[in-house]
Amino acid sequence: MCGIFGYIGKKDPLKVCMQGLKLLEYRGYDSAGIAALQKGELITIKEVGKVSILEEQVNQLDLQLDLAIAHTRWATHGKPCKKNAHPHSDAQSCIALIHNGIIENFASLRSKLEKKGVAFASETDTEVIAQLIADHYKGDLLSSVHTTLSELKGSFAIALIHKNHPDTIVATSRDNPLAIGFSNDLSETIISSDPNAFLGHNLNVFYLKDDEIALVGRDSIEIYDKRKKKIEKKTEKIQAESISFSKEGFEHYLLKEICEQPFTVQKVLVENLAENGTDAHFPQLPFSSRELKKIDRVLIVGCGTSWHAGSIAVSLFEEMAKIPASCEIASEFRYKPPLLSSNTLAIAISQSGETADTLGAVRKIRERGIKVVGICNVKNSSLTREVDGCIYLHAGPEFSVCSTKAFTSQLTLLSLIALFLARSRKMSEEEGEVFVSELKKIPQKIDEVLKRSSEIELLAKKYSHFQNFFFLGRRMMFPICQEAALKLKEISYLNACAYPAGEMKHGPIALISPTLPVIAFCQNEQTYEKMISNIMEVKARGAPILAFASQGAKGLSSIADDLFFLPSCPDLLSPLISTVAGQLFAYFIAKVIGTDIDKPRNLAKSVTVE
Repeated sequence: MCGIFGYIGKKDPLKVCMQGLKLLEYRGYDSAGIAALQKGELITIKEVGKVSILEEQVNQLDLQLDLAIAHTRWATHGKPCKKNAHPHSDAQSCIALIHNGIIENFASLRSKLEKKGVAFASETDTEVIAQLIADHYKGDLLSSVHTTLSELKGSFAIALIHKNHPDTIVATSRDNPLAIGFSNDLSETIISSDPNAFLGHNLNVFYLKDDEIALVGRDSIEIYDKRKKKIEKKTEKIQAESISFSKEGFEHYLLKEICEQPFTVQKVLVENLAENGTDAHFPQLPFSSRELKKIDRVLIVGCGTSWHAGSIAVSLFEEMAKIPASCEIASEFRYKPPLLSSNTLAIAISQSGETADTLGAVRKIRERGIKVVGICNVKNSSLTREVDGCIYLHAGPEFSVCSTKAFTSQLTLLSLIALFLARSRKMSEEEGEVFVSELKKIPQKIDEVLKRSSEIELLAKKYSHFQNFFFLGRRMMFPICQEAALKLKEISYLNACAYPAGEMKHGPIALISPTLPVIAFCQNEQTYEKMISNIMEVKARGAPILAFASQGAKGLSSIADDLFFLPSCPDLLSPLISTVAGQLFAYFIAKVIGTDIDKPRNLAKSVTVE
C-alpha cells in the first residue's frame, strides 16, 4: 500500500507529482500529501481523503520549485487524519519523508527517541524514520540515512528531502519496490513506487535493491550499496504508456470495466490460441518439452480475487490435464513447510504484480530451485522481475479498486494453460478442438449477460434492503460464490458469506431465516440436482432465494423467488459466465446504497504490505 512519487527537473514539480499520485492512487487514498523546498524552508501540504482534495489545495499555490516528493496513503499505523498523513517531519522541521511499508520495531525506536526528549506529532511508524535520521544527522545526509537503515526492521520504501540539501532527493528501500527513471541528459528524474507512473516519459529506469541508497540531484544520481560503497546500476529503457482516465460515458469505472470483458477475454484468446484451433501456445513458459511432460503437480498462489481464479483453475488442471493441483492463499503459504518436488509447476497470480504476500511466496518457492510462472496484468511490476517467465493478461488498467475484467482474463488464461498441458499429454486433437470451440463462444455469451443488465439491476434493487447475504454453490460454482460475495462486501459494505452448498447442513443452516437471502449459483450441470436439494432446504426455512442457472435448467422456477437464466456452457467454462452476473449484482446494489463504488473505504488496489 501507499504510493511514493518524487520529481526533480525542469517541469513544474507540483504538477508532475500530482499527476503521478493519480496513477498511484490505487495503492491507497486515506490521505495524500506533498512536500518541497523553497528559499531554504520546507513546504508541506497534507489532506485527508483522495488525491483530488490535495490537488485543489496545490492548484492554489504559485511556487517556483525544482523538486518535490508526494505520497498517497493507505493507513497502517494511525487513523486516517491530517497529522498522520505523509510527508512526516522531524521535530526541527528539517526533513520531509514519505514511506511505504511497515517498520516492525517502530515502538521500541520511538521509545528510545522519546527518552532523548524527541517530541512526536503523529501515531505513525513513518515519523520514527524521520526523527531517527534527524537524530543521526551531523551534516552528512547519506551517513545518517545509512545508519538509520541498520536500525530498522521491516519492509519499506522511503523518499526524503532535507532543507540543508536543497538539490537532493534521497531514496532507499527494502523488500518494497522503488523505481528511479531519468532522461538521457539527466534533465529530469522521477522516483516512484511503480514505474508505470512515469507518465509516458521515455526514461532509463533502474530498481533499488535492499538497503541501496540513491542520492538524486538536479543533474546526477549516485547509488550506494548497503555497505555505503558507491556502485553503478544497470538500467533498462521504458516507454511508459500514457493512460486515459476517461470513463467513456459510464457512470463508474467499475461498470466500464465489467462491460469490457467480452473484449478482454477475446484478447486473451487471440494472443494465446494456436492457429491449428486445438492448442494454446506459451513461449513464455520456462520449460523444455521434456520438463513439461515430467510435471507431476501444479501449485498456484495468489490473494483475494487471484486466489479465487486459482481455486477454479485447480479443477481445470486436474480434469483436463490429469495433474494434481492445489491453490494456496499466498499469505498462508509463506508460513507453511513447502512440500514441493522438482517437477512442480508453480504459478503466481497477481493483477498488479505488487502483492507483497504473493511476492513472498514466489521467493520461498524459488529458494527450493523450482521455476515459477507469473500471471500478471501490469508490465514492469515486481512480479514480472521475480518469476522465471511471465504471461501478461493485457486487460488494460483497472481504475476501479474492485477487480473484474482481470479476473475473467485470469480464468481464460488459466483455461488455456490447462489446455496446453493437456494437449502435451493425453488430450486428443478432437477434444482440444471441442474445448477451444466452446471457449471461443464465451465473449459472445458474456455480452448476452451484459445486454440483460437491466434485469439484474431490478433484482439488485429488490434485494438491496437486506444487510446480510448467503451465497451457495457447488464445485466450480463455490469459488464463484466466494468471488461474488467478495465483490458485494468490497463495494456495498454489506456482510456476505459464501459456502459450499453441500456443507450447509454442517452448521451454517442455523443462520437461515426470512431476513437472510440466499444467492444460489447453479450453473454446474454435474451438481445441479444436488443444488436443487440444497435450495429446497433453505426454502423450507423461509429464506428468500435468488438463483442464477443455465438456460433451460428445470426445477428452479417453483423453488426460487427470483431466477435469472444465463447462457449455457460446459461446466469447466461456466465460471466465466456466472461471475459476470455476480459482478453486476454487486454493482447495482452498491449503486442503490450510494457507496463510493470505484474507491471503497479502507481498500487499496494493490496490497503491498504483509
